[in-house]
Amino acid sequence: MNDSAPATPRSALDLDDGLQRLMGDRPLLQRLLQRFRHDYRDAAQEAGALLEAGAAEAARRKVHTLKGAAGMVGAHEVHDLARQIEQQLDAPALHRLDEAMRRLLHKLDGVLPPPASTPPLPAPGPADPIAQRALLNRLALLLDEGNGAAIDLLEQSAAPLIAALGIVTYQEIAEAAHEFDFELALAALLPLL
Repeated sequence: MNDSAPATPRSALDLDDGLQRLMGDRPLLQRLLQRFRHDYRDAAQEAGALLEAGAAEAARRKVHTLKGAAGMVGAHEVHDLARQIEQQLDAPALHRLDEAMRRLLHKLDGVLPPPASTPPLPAPGPADPIAQRALLNRLALLLDEGNGAAIDLLEQSAAPLIAALGIVTYQEIAEAAHEFDFELALAALLPLL
């Protein structure tokens, strides 16, 4: 089976998958979906403008970031297209990605309240800074060992890790770990320790 293209298109938005990734934390999923809608609304168009301006690597990074964010919230169609486009970046592909984003945004508008000027940030992390530091150190150790338990920790402790790291860094680490690139995941984590 060709890894670059799924046999059948996956759904624009799978809320059950998003909930599973966040251990059933519905309020957190709603905040992440609101943040996604706010931060990535024009991501495909922005990547297209970057590509047209000759900044292909910046366009690729934008698509890469969109891929991670879409995967985190259960936006399978956008995630799958972004994964493909990241490998073969061109204007027609970015146009398809923009169309998929429009379908996703339409779905999000149906399940979220109208967008505010700035969606709320994720809830604050653990009140105990020692527990927070221990969680980050445990993750760093598992990543350093190349231990697959790092993926479990990322999934089981998504809410406190997002609060500690921020959504963008968490997504970067989680995506690298899910691709078994523990070295890249650790490199993203170390500056925050």
